Amino acid sequence: MKNASSSSASLIRHGSTLSLLTLGSRVLGLVREMVKAAYLGTTPLSDAFTVAFMIPNLLRRLFAEGSIAVAFIPTFKGYLIKDDPEDTRTFLSSVFTVLSFLVTLAVIAGFFLAPKIAPLFGTEYDETLLLTRIMFPYLACVSIAAFFQGILNGVNVFAPTGFAPILLNLSIIGATYALAPLTVNPARAMAIGVLLGGTLEALIQLPFVLKKGFRFSFIGLKRAFSNPGTRATLRLIGPTIIGMAAYQLNDLVSTALAGNAGVGVVSSLQFSLRLQELILGVFAVSIGTVLLPNLAGHAKSGRWSEYNDRLVTAMDIIALITIPITIFSLVNGEKLVRLLFQARNFNEDSVRLTVTAFTFHVPGLFFIALNRILAPAFYAQSDSKSPTIAGVAAFAANMALAALLVGPLKGGGVALALSLASVLNTVLLLAFLSRNPQVAVGRALRSASMYAAKLTVFSLLAAVPLVVLGDRLFAPFAGSRNRLVSIGLPLGLSTILFGLAGVGLLALTKDKQAKAIFKAFSRKRG
Repeated sequence: MKNASSSSASLIRHGSTLSLLTLGSRVLGLVREMVKAAYLGTTPLSDAFTVAFMIPNLLRRLFAEGSIAVAFIPTFKGYLIKDDPEDTRTFLSSVFTVLSFLVTLAVIAGFFLAPKIAPLFGTEYDETLLLTRIMFPYLACVSIAAFFQGILNGVNVFAPTGFAPILLNLSIIGATYALAPLTVNPARAMAIGVLLGGTLEALIQLPFVLKKGFRFSFIGLKRAFSNPGTRATLRLIGPTIIGMAAYQLNDLVSTALAGNAGVGVVSSLQFSLRLQELILGVFAVSIGTVLLPNLAGHAKSGRWSEYNDRLVTAMDIIALITIPITIFSLVNGEKLVRLLFQARNFNEDSVRLTVTAFTFHVPGLFFIALNRILAPAFYAQSDSKSPTIAGVAAFAANMALAALLVGPLKGGGVALALSLASVLNTVLLLAFLSRNPQVAVGRALRSASMYAAKLTVFSLLAAVPLVVLGDRLFAPFAGSRNRLVSIGLPLGLSTILFGLAGVGLLALTKDKQAKAIFKAFSRKRG
């Protein structure tokens, strides 16, 4: 019990700074989507921007945080343990050279292949093509930023990488307001903001890398590809890219299905996912980012007891965070959408489409977050094949379900398919993880299942007052034209009421994870 409590406190303390920065980033991401909703609504222009931004984002996840983080950090950890500065410098120079070469090829290919890609999504062709070409160099910027992130995270420095996405969101928001009057349409102003933000993401991290004493430069391609560390990284990246490609192809096919299901469906799904990503980014991604270097160190040193404690703790914390939020979101989904997005071109039809998608997205939140925790458990063991197989299987299930459900449920069907596929991915990851006898999967699964059931019951009880009160809680504020007053204030009261009821139930049962979180933040303030 003491080890578990200590593990909880340690994980929370290490992740708290990153979580706060990520919270700022995700809140700004929501502001960014609010600006997009106000300027573009769920119009064909909004769909064009969504598709154009998604295409370089797909490759970003292949070359950047998806592959670099999971393949680079475990290899980099090995070099840090050997403590040979010259060897480490050669490894970093090799990875930097190979990464720069590959993303440059990808950007050039993307520019020339854009006319073949743009027509696949049912959006306005000319605008989608132009926006794609404007934003494609963003891939190179964020790939280099991910390389810097891998170095910093490998030495347990997380703050600069948490701040970098804040600059991206600020750039997009600022460019929209500043350049929209000067461009043909606001989507082009937003695209310029994306490119500027990607550049700043890389530049903000470089001084911290240099401050830590790491140096690298371009070297010959042959030497770079033949470096043992590069080869080890590429061996890990290979299966990861297949898995990430399956996941991103999943996004492409889902977007194509949604794009042909009607105007605004693509955009409504993205608005819904932005709400979901606020929670995932603040908590699941932050915990997963902190977890990977820790698990990698424990696995390479054979400290499996510490490895298991960290994994169990992370799974329990994810349940504590995501399950109450899921229940609250299902009760107040429409109010959340109206508060965050309803303005100017985001009309009643936009609200209806987005609420439908959100209602089917939210039930998968716990499983998507859990997958963000389980994947690093494999990468820490230098096993990228198992999560790849799980990802490909989940992709196949998602595609089949999306094709089946998009007809009757439109955007809701695509969202439901993602939630169901996420459940399958979780099941497969747990099954594959259990093949290592050193990993206490049974213990982790029992703990997470029992804890999730308890939290579901507590969350449903906490939601009873909200359901009973219903619109009566919002009625006194309904006369205001300012939605921060008419929706924001009563929604804030609902949140407080729900939170107090939930915290009270946790306190009555002396919940160990809640107690560990309270102690961790108490020590941090002290």
